[in-house]
Amino acid sequence: QVQLVESGGGLVQPGGSLRLSCAASGSFRALNYMGWYRQDPGKQRELVASITSGAATNYADSVKGRFTISSDNAKNTVYLQMNSLKPDDTAIYYCKTRALVGRYEYQYWGQGTQVTVSA
Repeated sequence: QVQLVESGGGLVQPGGSLRLSCAASGSFRALNYMGWYRQDPGKQRELVASITSGAATNYADSVKGRFTISSDNAKNTVYLQMNSLKPDDTAIYYCKTRALVGRYEYQYWGQGTQVTVSA
């Protein structure tokens, strides 16, 4: 089993910054993929940014140039640096991983952290 714990959400004014963290723990051989997703009530959960074990990154068009995903493999932690935040960025942000457990890869989600961008 893999547990994901997110932190760093909160209330910020438009134009401000936040840094989200997601720490993975449990019994796994590798974290092949880690990503940040977000969801507004009544909307589909959408990919914000992702990073693979090979450090390949991917971003939603809406956050390119404003958000940066990074990872610390020694700490099994992924970060999302969010700059120039807009009210449209308001959502619950979820961390997801695809972890190698034994011989197979499994998908896990964190519990989510609220990000609110408002004056």
